[in-house]
Amino acid sequence: MSTSLPGGTWTLGDLTVTRFGYGAMQLAGPWVMGPPADREGALAVLREAVDNGITHIDTSDAYGPRITNELIREALRPYPESLHIATKVGATRDEQGGWPPARRPEDLRRQVHDNLKSLGLDILDLVNLRLGDAEGPQPGSLAEAYGTLVELQQEGLIRHLGVSNATEEQVAEAQSIAPIVCVQNLYNLAHRHDDKLIDRLAAEGIAYVPFFPLGGFTPLQSSALSAVAARLESTPMSVALAWLLQRSPNILLIPGTSSVTHLRENITGAALSLSPEDLAELDTIAARR
Repeated sequence: MSTSLPGGTWTLGDLTVTRFGYGAMQLAGPWVMGPPADREGALAVLREAVDNGITHIDTSDAYGPRITNELIREALRPYPESLHIATKVGATRDEQGGWPPARRPEDLRRQVHDNLKSLGLDILDLVNLRLGDAEGPQPGSLAEAYGTLVELQQEGLIRHLGVSNATEEQVAEAQSIAPIVCVQNLYNLAHRHDDKLIDRLAAEGIAYVPFFPLGGFTPLQSSALSAVAARLESTPMSVALAWLLQRSPNILLIPGTSSVTHLRENITGAALSLSPEDLAELDTIAARR
């Protein structure tokens, strides 16, 4: 599969995806709860993503909850054969908008079936097991939870597995149980705690999918980032995306937006070419934290 999108493609198991993907979390209402203010606008963004050749969409039935999956189904089904949807299980939502863990076997089975139903699928291409909590990765064994997903995979409901919000030890533990095709963790110019993990995964042919590539609810701000962006006559967010694509070939982007215009800007921005001097200046951002 060829693509004009920045970064080219990557293979998740037997699935070829564009390295520039789309994260659907922002399509739900404020704080990822409830419906979007502009439903037609949300549907338009999803269709624009596919029209631009994006073949990797990241979602979760916990977004809304159910809202983003239902939007994806309405906008894109019947799904193009080339489109691959990744989802997450391991957390639910409470009435306060929190993300309480839900990783008991019965919880995970219910979430997998909920994702299948809300997306209108018979099999999920990729399911990431969300670990830790809202504060980040937390130590502890994932054996029971991950083993449950392996059982669901063996039952034919899941093609490929990954882990999210995981420590290096948890990644290794998952790999000792059954193969993973990706790790999805917090990582961006300012948060580079997974540098060594990314390099190890790249050597093993495993994707790394940074969430909050643009900083999430607190957008990246840095004098070095602004300086590089000004020099390239671009924006800080474009530079941040381009840096991720150049950081390692196994990094897959899933920047989210609820705006067609912003989606187009992200695609254009990620295609920036950063010089060794640019990269050296950007490397100082994490060092200053």
